[in-house]
Amino acid sequence: MTGLALAVRFLTIVPLPGRTAHDVDALGRAAVWFPVVGLGIGFVLVGVERVTSVLFPSLLAALLTVTAWKVLTGGLHLDGLADCLDGLVGRDAEHRLSIMRDSRIGAFGAIGLILFLLLEIAAVAELPAGLRWRALLVLPSLARATPPLLARCFPPARVEGHGAAFRAGLRASAAPIALALALVLAWLGLGVAGLLVAAAAIVAALGLAGFMAARLAGVTGDVLGAAVEVAELAGLLAVSAWAHVKP
Repeated sequence: MTGLALAVRFLTIVPLPGRTAHDVDALGRAAVWFPVVGLGIGFVLVGVERVTSVLFPSLLAALLTVTAWKVLTGGLHLDGLADCLDGLVGRDAEHRLSIMRDSRIGAFGAIGLILFLLLEIAAVAELPAGLRWRALLVLPSLARATPPLLARCFPPARVEGHGAAFRAGLRASAAPIALALALVLAWLGLGVAGLLVAAAAIVAALGLAGFMAARLAGVTGDVLGAAVEVAELAGLLAVSAWAHVKP
């Protein structure tokens, strides 16, 4: 259970006792637990959504639910997304990586985060109530199954970076086990739609990683974090589309 505790400490702000997750190599060995942590996040979101939907109008309830979502994860993946967006203005791979290492947020990162969060809030607000809670339960787990897959599919951009250390700690079975857990949950939570949502989330994560890898000569920890956010948004949009077009 050490791996589970490490994953919880890294992926959330839950104050579990013990050493903080600065050993990214050890975090790679704990990656198989990422979807389980995502399921825990999903349960919290369902609880928040149930309470806020009773007390507030749908838009405000969605805003509070997404706020709880990002606060619970400490904005970890949003930080990676902002860094990736800022890095796009770089001249070459080396310049892009140096921009992404800068702790300050630029115009691309700020505007991108605002639009990204607006999309998530609108998607949550417009989902039918019976579908909304199931999507909130499934998507955090599904998105957190993508980092081990991406770390296996793409080389690290920096030999000494977090992405390289995470990849070095991954067991060969981590990606398939994490994906299998997430797919089973998607099927149980959303049925046939869950498999379509899972496909959209995984394709979106792979697309982002491939796009960034072509510009950075590999992926970084920021890219893996950004992929989690992109997978969640793609999943929300897929669920919304399914609810909108189905007879």
